[in-house]
Amino acid sequence: MKNISFSKPSGEKVFDIINTLIMLLICFLCVYPIWYVVVNSFNDATDAMKGGIYWWPRKFSLENYIKVFKDDRLLQSFKITIVKTVIGTACNVFFTAMVAYPLSKKYLVGRKVYMGIGTITMFFSGGLIPTFILLKNLNLLNNFLVYIIPAAFNFFNLIIFGNFFNELPSALEESAKMDGASDWTIFMKIILPLSKPVLATIALFAGVGQWNDYFSGLMYMTNRTDLEPVQTFLYRLVAQVQSNQMAGIAATNITANTTTATSIKLAAMVITTLPICCVYPFLQKYFVKGMLVGAVKE
Repeated sequence: MKNISFSKPSGEKVFDIINTLIMLLICFLCVYPIWYVVVNSFNDATDAMKGGIYWWPRKFSLENYIKVFKDDRLLQSFKITIVKTVIGTACNVFFTAMVAYPLSKKYLVGRKVYMGIGTITMFFSGGLIPTFILLKNLNLLNNFLVYIIPAAFNFFNLIIFGNFFNELPSALEESAKMDGASDWTIFMKIILPLSKPVLATIALFAGVGQWNDYFSGLMYMTNRTDLEPVQTFLYRLVAQVQSNQMAGIAATNITANTTTATSIKLAAMVITTLPICCVYPFLQKYFVKGMLVGAVKE
């Protein structure tokens, strides 16, 4: 009796090796820039100006982080960022899902008109000046709600929600209606509990957008520094350090001879990126599933 061999052909082995090497190269290209930023942020700023730091800090120092955390406004800005990220993400997910649910029904009167209007907004906006005037007339300038209300709905997320809702069995809604459930009850007690993957996906989109948003604080918080998010605070901090160095002025309470604008910027990047990187692994499995299901076209 002949022995049955389960080993792969030599051609497949070569393909697996090459494929693995290519994937490792891609991973390295993605991870190394982040590692480079972290390494240089922990290196002495004066020494880092000489260059040649690639893998490990040549002269370890925490001075960059000490200078960033030395300002008491940082903790306040972190609180604002956390609160606006949590509330803004929840509002975006809920309101976008609430609008997407009826628009996913093909029997809705005027559905094509609504979808057409929404699609136009994906490519054309009112512009910065009209937006600023609108928010001013709504008394949202220097108001915490300026972070929440304009970001409470996103049409791109609506499309993902709608495609996901279309994949749910219609028999679930029909049986619920036979039992006397209203559309609101069906949405809250049946549709949303079954939509965890896409909810996590959109929550990740909205959460990252809220966390990284510095422009809203820069433009709409004209005289309320206590409501600035951490991104805006660090943007102003880096800009101030850079302007002081360019003018040859010793910056008090912000920088010293042991720090530079670049070192402060690198430390700020690590501080602002670390929290969202810690959250992502917990949502990754839902993110992948939600993107696959939400990508199925109608």
